[in-house]
Amino acid sequence: MVDLEAPAEAPAVFTSALSSVSAAHTRPELTISEIPAPGSLAPWSIALAADVRPSSHGIDSILGTGRFILLYDPEEPDAWGGAFRVVCFAQAPLETEIGVDPFLAEVAWSWLVDALDARGAHYTAASGTATKILSTGFGELAEQGDGAQIELRASWTPSDHEVAAHVEGWSELLCMLAGLPPAVEGVSQLSARRVGRE
Repeated sequence: MVDLEAPAEAPAVFTSALSSVSAAHTRPELTISEIPAPGSLAPWSIALAADVRPSSHGIDSILGTGRFILLYDPEEPDAWGGAFRVVCFAQAPLETEIGVDPFLAEVAWSWLVDALDARGAHYTAASGTATKILSTGFGELAEQGDGAQIELRASWTPSDHEVAAHVEGWSELLCMLAGLPPAVEGVSQLSARRVGRE
């Protein structure tokens, strides 16, 4: 994981949360880096970007990419139900045959829940969307043929500032969407190969 440093004026509980993020044990197939966090969502925030087996530094992997944002607001917004909120994004290309599976969205959401539960993450107020994207190239892009992607956007409220398990669950989700086998027990795998467009 990356080492995160809180600003000198950051509240102690947010500093502790960043230490917990830095202590997370993520999968070796991921390259994780800190990116600029959105400044309008909360008084304090941190953002991470991850790529699954990236081909070169700084370029999103064809196998999957994602973002993890930890927000902290001591005012505890009503919509959050707590002082912390996690917002995450995960995306991966799929074979077209997998992309048309009517249960794909439900499976992707269950992977997130299973990954968080398997890591022992405690949270409330989970919400999100799973989107299947099917595309066909035409004209200059006709050679790309058909393609499919799965995108998962989710948010939840951690029970406290110990958020390492939440980062670990998110990292597991990214690898699962990319077609890698689960690293922990209690997470099922969809038997399918993920590929980019051919």
